[in-house]
Amino acid sequence: MYAIILGCGRTGLNLAKELLEQGHEVTVLEKDRNRSDQANELLGQISIVGDGCQQQVLKSVGLHRAEVFIALSVTDEDNLISCQLAKHVFEVPKTIALINNPNNEELFRILGVDVRISSTSLILQHIEEELSAAIVHMQALGSSARELVSITIPSDASAVGRRLSDLTMPAESLVSLIVTKEGNTRFPDENFELQPADQALVVTTPEKELEVRRVFTGVD
Repeated sequence: MYAIILGCGRTGLNLAKELLEQGHEVTVLEKDRNRSDQANELLGQISIVGDGCQQQVLKSVGLHRAEVFIALSVTDEDNLISCQLAKHVFEVPKTIALINNPNNEELFRILGVDVRISSTSLILQHIEEELSAAIVHMQALGSSARELVSITIPSDASAVGRRLSDLTMPAESLVSLIVTKEGNTRFPDENFELQPADQALVVTTPEKELEVRRVFTGVD
């Protein structure tokens, strides 16, 4: 199994060590060079300095072939963004996130993070389970009636050049994340202007999906 871990603090290091001892392939992504160097000294050349919220960085470590992505940074925003990229851009079968602020757990659930935990032992337990979930175009969000829809903005879409605040979204629909055409990821704000090839991740209901698509593309 190939696992990618975001963050090599104490939890990340302990988890990487356990997975390596079990015979798994592991890559650790870490923004801080000193921490990355420490991981490499302790565990071999497994750590790479990079921002796990950047699509190009994730591509460079082979996220497309990973079976599990584990986000363990100290920032919930980084954990959520990286898990969204792993699941919806690279189609990783299972995403696991450490939630530092319990108030964010519902957001992580709504946006489709498979496992939301705060213990290394629990992470290992989930990794050892069968990793057979099929990733489809739209990811159903738990037992709720909502789902996450990925929409790439065509060059001729009426939404191009418009701010998110100018778009009239259907009821029960929310833009959760934007991946720009350059591969940068950001939480949406009302002044963000959509450009061709940007990707919008929208929480909506099955009944509102076509309406959401029309808002962003101008077509059914």
